[in-house]
Amino acid sequence: MSAPAIVVKHGTATGGSVPRADEVLTTEALRFVASLQRRFGGRRDALLDLRRARREEIARTGRLDFLPETADVRAADWRVAEAPPALRDRRVEITGPADRKMTINALNSGARIWLADFEDASAPTWHNVVAHQLNLIDAYDRRIDFSTAEGKTYRLRPDEELATVVMRPRGWHLDERHILVDGAPAAGALVDFGLYFFHNAARLLDRGLGPYFYLPKIESHLEARLWNDVFGHAQDLLDIPRGTIRATVLIETVTAAFEMDEILYELREHASGLNAGRWDYLFSIVKNFRDAGDAFVLPDRNAVTMTAPFMRAYTELLVRTCHRRGAHAIGGMAAVIPSRRDAAANAAALTKVRDDKDREAGDGFDGSWVAHPDLVPVCREAFDAVLGDRPNQIERTRDDVEVTADQLLDVASADGSPTGAGLHAAVGVGLRYLEAWLRGYGAVGVFGLMEDVATAEISRSQVWQWINNGVLLSDTGEKVTADLVRRLVVEELGALREEIGDARFEAGRWTAARDLFLTVALAEEFVDFLTLPGCELLD
Repeated sequence: MSAPAIVVKHGTATGGSVPRADEVLTTEALRFVASLQRRFGGRRDALLDLRRARREEIARTGRLDFLPETADVRAADWRVAEAPPALRDRRVEITGPADRKMTINALNSGARIWLADFEDASAPTWHNVVAHQLNLIDAYDRRIDFSTAEGKTYRLRPDEELATVVMRPRGWHLDERHILVDGAPAAGALVDFGLYFFHNAARLLDRGLGPYFYLPKIESHLEARLWNDVFGHAQDLLDIPRGTIRATVLIETVTAAFEMDEILYELREHASGLNAGRWDYLFSIVKNFRDAGDAFVLPDRNAVTMTAPFMRAYTELLVRTCHRRGAHAIGGMAAVIPSRRDAAANAAALTKVRDDKDREAGDGFDGSWVAHPDLVPVCREAFDAVLGDRPNQIERTRDDVEVTADQLLDVASADGSPTGAGLHAAVGVGLRYLEAWLRGYGAVGVFGLMEDVATAEISRSQVWQWINNGVLLSDTGEKVTADLVRRLVVEELGALREEIGDARFEAGRWTAARDLFLTVALAEEFVDFLTLPGCELLD
């Protein structure tokens, strides 16, 4: 017997059925998702094949360059659609998953924008996929609240004080294995986008807003074209005027950095801007140039600052491209978690954040990201000092900027070197993050920073890169080998057991986290995304 056209498989490991799931997974909503999957799923699969082919070409040549076939797009004079009122001032954006508490705190944070994250800051358990959609519906209907076990209650402020939501669906590479369309898993991106758009487009228009999106993991303008076609089709199906949807694209892959003009051009009816996704960008460099030799070996993660010449080239080109096209340029993440216990450490951390945001505002960015509500005032002050009463600085076109392919690929220009401390930190972050992710938490505080999948990816990919390039650690002289990494993993897990106690350790998912980390850090063939094997371990 053939499978039904649409099948929803509830989680069975830890999540089970999700309360009020029937309010999200209505027959009409699932039909809408299925229509997107049937129309665009094949194109999505073909574009994933093109990613692999492009990666093989990079491995063969060791190069990337601007596309000769789209030179006319880069040379022509065109602009994206004017931003709607709610997206004209984006000086502070806060990011985080759409769990119930974060939904309230982010909307109340004082930031102009909340990136409601269904991607790197959200582990895609079945519970999260459904419940986070429900939380946004409840927020728009003002029927959301949250109480802690200690009795503290969280409620929304008045509408005029709330951040504008920009929702980030999953990237093209992930499936949603709980929703089958014609017997095959639907694309996670189409599930997240489809459910959100179906339930909230009219709600948002009634509030004078619109369905706004961040698009992650884009690797080419052809992938942006696919999103643009999805938007057009979705608006037509629900009788929503074309151009109502607005999208900001994360330039967090090195291939996309060479196609910023083209990406905006493909989305020009729906485009709002580009964002500099710094950690995924470094991960993408390792992934694409993993066999290109010592010139592409990155030093310790925290040694690669945004002042490194190749990172400056990337961000300055982003600002110039956006402003030339009338789009917003949004800066990268401030991942610091402010300390309320150590005043001196907190002051030092906030100074680093302020310096980072001052640099972005001075470079021409129109706003930037923070991961914690306490950082909202720091970011706002930096941009207020430059913008004043202006909503943005799109008029600052940075005509002084000229960036070449060699500058974008000059990874060797970064200061620093691989160290034993850096290797230990990569192992520690990777294990701690993955254990929490496997329990359903996508944004996790580790060593004073808010970590997500992007930082776990850079941690494990650096380990892989250092092993496969025979790196010698500058502070210890040791060669990075698989055996050394395994020994550090054993030591780290032993220290964690001692720190949290046997009972808590056994109740966690440390064994699964260890196995997943070793799989993606030590595999002979580089695993494209740790979430691909990781999602098989989620409910």
